[in-house]
Amino acid sequence: MLVFWEQRLALLATPKTGSTALEMALGSLASVVIQRPPELKHTTVQRYRRFVGPYLAAASGEPFTVVALMREPRAWLGSWYRYRQREDVGDPRNSTQNMTFDAFVRAYAAAPQPSFAAVGSQARFLRPRNGEGADRIFRYEQIDRFVHFLEDRLGCEIILPRVNVSPEADLALSDETEALLRRVCAEDFALYASLD
Repeated sequence: MLVFWEQRLALLATPKTGSTALEMALGSLASVVIQRPPELKHTTVQRYRRFVGPYLAAASGEPFTVVALMREPRAWLGSWYRYRQREDVGDPRNSTQNMTFDAFVRAYAAAPQPSFAAVGSQARFLRPRNGEGADRIFRYEQIDRFVHFLEDRLGCEIILPRVNVSPEADLALSDETEALLRRVCAEDFALYASLD
């Protein structure tokens, strides 16, 4: 999470949407940079609204605009799958090596989810059912629009580095698994479709 005090702007670090690149490009401009542990770096909008936002508003005398990126849901899960294909995954229970993307998506849809597939939901991260969501959500696939927004708000040119790139992998799904994914992630697909 990045906080820009003068601009009254808070940037949430939605997992698997380039948050490390954003930190590298903008960290020196931010008043607050939370990089670790992951539970703090990836503070959800619900936790922001409950804990961080009130503190910032009380200290500054005004609320902050909360912005974030969202990735197309199938591509987002594909990024998690590819990320966990790496050989340096710390906990072997979180590895997706020797597994197809189809099997990963089916595990994500299972209850309970195995640890390698327990990656959360972008809809819950950005727009909780009972609470206020992010003020502006940009599509990761149109990151240039987000960069232009940040350039306008921060008054500088932004060049994002290419870092933390996951290995390539086959992301084919059977028709049945694709339909399952659409059902299980209906809220995510609906939120993504609502973004302009």
